[in-house]
Amino acid sequence: MLLFLARGVPLLLAHRTTTRCLSLLPRPVSVGSARIKFSTVFVSATGQNTTAMPERRPFVRLPTDVYPVNYGLSLKPDLIDFTFEGKLEALAEVTQATNQIVMNCADIDIITASFAPQGGEGEEINATGFNYQNEDEKVTLSFPSALQKGSGTLKIDYVGELNDKMKGFYRSKYTAPTGEIRYAAVTQFEATDARRAFPCWDEPAIKATFDITLIVPKDRVALSNMNVIDRKPYPEDENLVEVKFATTPIMSTYLVAFVIGEYDFVESQSSDGVTVRVYTPIGKAEQGKFALEVATKTLPFYKDYFSVPYPLPKIDLIAIADFAAGAMENWGLVTYRETALLIDPKNSCSSSKQWVALVVGHELAHQWFGNLVTMEWWTHLWLNEGFASWIEYLCVDHCFPEYDIWTQFVSADYTRALDLDALDSSHPIEVNVGHPSEVDEIFDAISYSKGASVIRMLHNYIGDEDFRKGMNAYLLKFQHKNASTEDLWDCLEEASGKPIAAVMGSWTKQMGFPIILVDQEQVSNDRILKISQKKFCASGPHDGEDCPSWMVPISICTSADPTCTKLKVLLDRPETTITLSGIGPDQWIKINPGTVGFYRIQYSSSMLESVLPGIRDLSLQPVDRLGLQNDLFSLSRAGMISTVEVLKVMEAFVNEPNYTVWSDLSCNLGVLSSLLSHTDFHEEIQEFIRDLFTPIGLKLGWDSKPGEGHLDALLRGLVLGKLGKAGHKPTLEEARRRFKDHVEGKQVLPADLRSPVYLTVLKHGDSATLDTMLKLHKQADMQEEKNRIERVLGAISAPDLIQKVLNFALSEEVRPQDTVSVIGGVAGSSKQGRKAAWKFVRDNWEELYNRYQGGFLISRLIKLTVDGFAIDKMAAEIKTFFDSHPAPAAERTVQQCCENILLNAAWLKRDADDIHQYLLQRKAPPV
Repeated sequence: MLLFLARGVPLLLAHRTTTRCLSLLPRPVSVGSARIKFSTVFVSATGQNTTAMPERRPFVRLPTDVYPVNYGLSLKPDLIDFTFEGKLEALAEVTQATNQIVMNCADIDIITASFAPQGGEGEEINATGFNYQNEDEKVTLSFPSALQKGSGTLKIDYVGELNDKMKGFYRSKYTAPTGEIRYAAVTQFEATDARRAFPCWDEPAIKATFDITLIVPKDRVALSNMNVIDRKPYPEDENLVEVKFATTPIMSTYLVAFVIGEYDFVESQSSDGVTVRVYTPIGKAEQGKFALEVATKTLPFYKDYFSVPYPLPKIDLIAIADFAAGAMENWGLVTYRETALLIDPKNSCSSSKQWVALVVGHELAHQWFGNLVTMEWWTHLWLNEGFASWIEYLCVDHCFPEYDIWTQFVSADYTRALDLDALDSSHPIEVNVGHPSEVDEIFDAISYSKGASVIRMLHNYIGDEDFRKGMNAYLLKFQHKNASTEDLWDCLEEASGKPIAAVMGSWTKQMGFPIILVDQEQVSNDRILKISQKKFCASGPHDGEDCPSWMVPISICTSADPTCTKLKVLLDRPETTITLSGIGPDQWIKINPGTVGFYRIQYSSSMLESVLPGIRDLSLQPVDRLGLQNDLFSLSRAGMISTVEVLKVMEAFVNEPNYTVWSDLSCNLGVLSSLLSHTDFHEEIQEFIRDLFTPIGLKLGWDSKPGEGHLDALLRGLVLGKLGKAGHKPTLEEARRRFKDHVEGKQVLPADLRSPVYLTVLKHGDSATLDTMLKLHKQADMQEEKNRIERVLGAISAPDLIQKVLNFALSEEVRPQDTVSVIGGVAGSSKQGRKAAWKFVRDNWEELYNRYQGGFLISRLIKLTVDGFAIDKMAAEIKTFFDSHPAPAAERTVQQCCENILLNAAWLKRDADDIHQYLLQRKAPPV
């Protein structure tokens, strides 16, 4: 599954509510050398691998005395009354005599249940009781006599609800071409919601085959994991048809899917003969062509990479109107948000195309890694998601080398994961999960982005050839079965001959990561490096007896060839000394070329002085210019260097040509701007931003030039949005002029300029501007355009208009999953917005919680709303609110937000005066 974690729009340039700029507005503190304790807000942690989470609920997995072999499932949804009738005939195996069957079941009413031994070896036994354990989402079927060992058929007739919670078997609202409001019936089962559609053994390790039949209106499309093998009139109602699908391979319940609705499609075949279809809303088939092209290129790429063919005869990709996640990898029927699948050649921006390519790459990787071989339990979720989040970039790099996507990975995933994992309230990649309510908590940037980052580090450490060999062995050994993290390490260890389990255990079983401290000495023609490691914390370096350590793959390059690694070592102890021979005193040394190792670096001041010119003269690779700046920014948040030092380094980026480097700079300046909104010199940081971005803005101009590509378009949107938001007069005037022409239909804005222009005119606009924008939103036929507008509405400044935007967020005009980004956009745009958004969430908590409870959207809502505060008492206020309004799926998020607020407050106390002085003296005329 792909969540709109950060990368929601890694790249929605004008306003990245969904990126770490806003969603991880953290930080740091150390006063003197003491680390601040968070005991005011948190229970103290009891050791390195645990964080102060509330007590876990007791949980027991399903008993193993009865397990399914095949599910025969027939469903008849009612798209008017929003109910469905279900018939389950499951071939089950009884391993020891029992008079009860325990299954998962939620929001379902069982009417009758019986068990018939196979081969007529006994009478059919009717269940005499159904005991629902609602808290644990289980049902116990009781039988008057024991079911004997052997096979039999469990028959259950039941009814359920097509809910509006975007989970289980639910309804999704859409507008038919006639303008009429209609509903589709769709599914989202990961992690534990198949049990809302049929009683089942809803655990990833309990795999079975599925025979699915859907009874649906004859004018609707019906889809499931497999191809249709029969479609015939339904005898009891001439308006319905019965659609039967081929038997699936052995698979987990969370990957089952069905969709009933009205769709068009485009179709193609991959070079290895798999039928690929992209289903779109009626009349929008054209918008499925880009995803179709990506999917048909991607399937053969993965087949070749894994040396294992795609195991199903077809794959469908379908756009669902109401959809909580970004996309879901159901085997053979992948479901997407419209914005993660549909591309309109005229109205989609470059970042949207890139996003669709990444999400298609992510979900199709799961067809092998997750679906063919499945994690044994949710503890290993990171393996599924971290792997798919890494390989989606490999796939997009193969399809679109011009995207320079691996540099973007560092800004979109790697640095986000470092930010989150530096908190005391982070968690290890591998988390023991028990009760289903705990699963949602680990669909986060640690499982996805840190997971992807350590797999990228591992791939680099092993080398591509051995990595592929190990992957192939793993997929062949465990196909149609379940595996754990250790199983993958074993296969990679065998292929590479390297101590994979020992190295990787230090990264997946303990939370956090090291800071690598580096000093050097020149002895004739040799450079002697002293390298040591400590745990890096957002509140300053970890000082203490029990400091954890990691097995750290360290690479080193020099100014002689910054693209080539001169030496690789495995740092498996707290410190070591390395001698590099043949390095003259005038050469610089860079640790972690390519920014692949998952750690921060602190150089001695002389080493830093020598490497910094590599930023200005561009001799450092883009990804290393980005990494160096990002490390320094993070060190300043942690109180290890002054923020003023980082501002000086940022000024060295004046000649920077690379989009991703600017994107990361922009992000960090956004964090700083948000922090300084709590001071009376917020305008001075805006001036700094204007000065830094003006030269690149002038160079790019407003209109694309012949020969420009994807990254130029992304950079232009980023820079203009940054200048416009910061109040750069010429940008504001031009944005207003172009906006007027756009609204009047004289000259339609190119898609890549819409976000920055909308943001700029709103930021400096009035009620008429907001009304115009809401009108554009209403007229927009494409979800991408609606989302683009929704994300920037919060930029409006006047308090009454901020309130109007917040009320709009909960209106019928905004899809339920998008309300979160409207509120987040308000919170992320200004100090007033943040206060208003937090009050709005409190005032409307019941409605919001009811809408998103138990899903990751509730965590996201909380994070986007409160993470930017920088006053100690706000942390206490937020903790108090959630103590009395518990949200189990977001407990860790609340903790992380409170920690971030305290870190922000300490950062402000520590550095605000120095930053103010520096910004003033920059403007002062030379004496």
